[in-house]
Amino acid sequence: MSDSSNIEYMTQIWQEGKQFVAHAMPLDVMSSGHTVNEARSALAEAVDLFLATAADHGALADVLEEAGYELKQGHWISPVWVATERQSVAVGV
Repeated sequence: MSDSSNIEYMTQIWQEGKQFVAHAMPLDVMSSGHTVNEARSALAEAVDLFLATAADHGALADVLEEAGYELKQGHWISPVWVATERQSVAVGV
């Protein structure tokens, strides 16, 4: 991206088999790696490319607004997370 701006996001990382999956919320970008650090690094690269591509196509504001960000005094403010919880539901199989 040509103009620099910090875009904050939350990250969830979990293990699937031998891979670690990283998810950037609320941007809904995911990546993976063989270690937690590899997954985190791959996610950072994926987020950067995602946002750069949106900016190159003139859609960055739309993408961020759709994800819940607000532009205030020239800075994008991320949604405020109030809880991260593990939930469960019973399903009949």
